[in-house]
Amino acid sequence: MNNMGKRKLTSTNLQNERFISATCDLTYALCLLSGRWKMLILCHLKDDILRYSEIRDKIPGITERMLTVQLRELEKDGLIYRTVYPEFPPHVDYRLSEMAIELIPVWDILENWGTAHRNKIDSPVQ
Repeated sequence: MNNMGKRKLTSTNLQNERFISATCDLTYALCLLSGRWKMLILCHLKDDILRYSEIRDKIPGITERMLTVQLRELEKDGLIYRTVYPEFPPHVDYRLSEMAIELIPVWDILENWGTAHRNKIDSPVQ
């Protein structure tokens, strides 16, 4: 069996991540949200219930595999709900969980902070 791309349960990185997450609630929260695509997915679900293809179309550059992986992780971590409708072809949609909805004010504050400070970082030094 090919284990490429899978972390060993005994790896130092995984042990460190578990220790840090267990001792610091902020780090735990950031670990749940970390990754290149998770916040983009969550932001698109902030105002709407979306199907897989709608999420994919809103995020240029994400591969089908990566979108699937990120959606599974977000669902496993309780940040989104996945609803499968019994019809043919299958209809699946995604929406924020109550736990993720609680984060919206935090995201808004971070977004405002990013807006205020982006120009300071991105502008050339004079």
